[in-house]
Amino acid sequence: MSDLVDFSLLTRLAVALAVGLLIGAERGWEGRALAEGKRAAGIRTFGLVSLFGGLCVQLEAAAGGWVTAAGFFALAGLAWLAYRQKLQEANDISATTAVALLMAYALGALAGAGQLEAAGATAVVVTLLLGSKPELHGLLAKADRREVAAVLKLLLISVVLLPILPDQGYGPWQSLNPYKIWWMVVLIAGISFSGYVAIRIFGSEKGVLLTALLGGLVTSTATSMNLARLGAKRKTGHSLLAAGVLLASGTMFARMLLVSAVVEPQVALRLAPAMIAALVGCYGVAYLAWRGSRNLKADETLLPGNPFEFWVAVQFGLLLAAILLMSQALQAWLGAAGLYLLGAVSGLADVDAITLSYSSMVGEGRASLSSAGLGMMIAAASNTFVKGGLVQFICGGEMARWVAAGFAAALVLAFGVYWLPIPGITG
Repeated sequence: MSDLVDFSLLTRLAVALAVGLLIGAERGWEGRALAEGKRAAGIRTFGLVSLFGGLCVQLEAAAGGWVTAAGFFALAGLAWLAYRQKLQEANDISATTAVALLMAYALGALAGAGQLEAAGATAVVVTLLLGSKPELHGLLAKADRREVAAVLKLLLISVVLLPILPDQGYGPWQSLNPYKIWWMVVLIAGISFSGYVAIRIFGSEKGVLLTALLGGLVTSTATSMNLARLGAKRKTGHSLLAAGVLLASGTMFARMLLVSAVVEPQVALRLAPAMIAALVGCYGVAYLAWRGSRNLKADETLLPGNPFEFWVAVQFGLLLAAILLMSQALQAWLGAAGLYLLGAVSGLADVDAITLSYSSMVGEGRASLSSAGLGMMIAAASNTFVKGGLVQFICGGEMARWVAAGFAAALVLAFGVYWLPIPGITG
């Protein structure tokens, strides 16, 4: 008897039903305050709709390919009637539940067609979107025109421009690949914008430490400079501001590790012990500085001036292309020493470009793992010295002493660990 049971069909229909129940549970909870019979659709209706979609797909083999489409249009008609009735009775123009019904049917049909993972994952995303109305509307209410424009620009450079760029090398040594260069621009822009959004969500009222930690995702150099300027204007709280600089700088090491992992995982594996050691050094001294400080709230100067600028991204792309070209030229002329020299010079201004370019070179076989890794370590040290000098020049005093102690601990630990023989990583 069990041979006659199609367990594959039962599994598909079970997933179709589960998809509808998941979405219906959220819709039912949203309308829980309404009296019985006043809800347009709840957990039972959504479950039945998704199951209906799964059954329609199964019936197509016997009745033809029109069944699923006919079921969708029939459901769309019912959803329209329910929406129209709600509009007349309560003057409620929200069509979310009606659209969710159609989505539940489509996901049920997807599960009925055997795409169980896609149906389940999409149902979770749909449920999260439906349940995040207050948070999403709150974000839109807080966003200004500049930030909305930033999102659109980020979509422009990633979704529109990136796919049309040629994925091949040009120029001397075939070192300039437009697609890969712009993909790296998108990567850095995305990380920076994510850091900006995090700062906006949590707000500067959370204090210097949280703002500095998140600001390090955008740019640790700019964050350190802003904190030093704030310290120069205040007579107290310098140890707390120093802790902020160290947190932002520790985040820089984590950011370098993240970027290299995305571009070329073996580079991240080689750098991981040293970068983690540097992060521990910064965060450890930051903790000591924070313990002896009083709470000092950050002001709006700690926020980056602009979430995203298209021409800044273009300039970064040009800088990255120049570094790729120079790194290939210096390596051809000077060998590994050329990579070290370029790392020291480029690290004075930025570590992202050198991290991206050197990781890319390792992945393409144009640089050895050991020489590129040491070049990135030199760039990180160069950038760290610059930030320490800025704090000393702008503020000095107690703040500069704490920062110098943290940076010294970070670099000593980083280079000490980098040269340690770790089986499977170094060599």
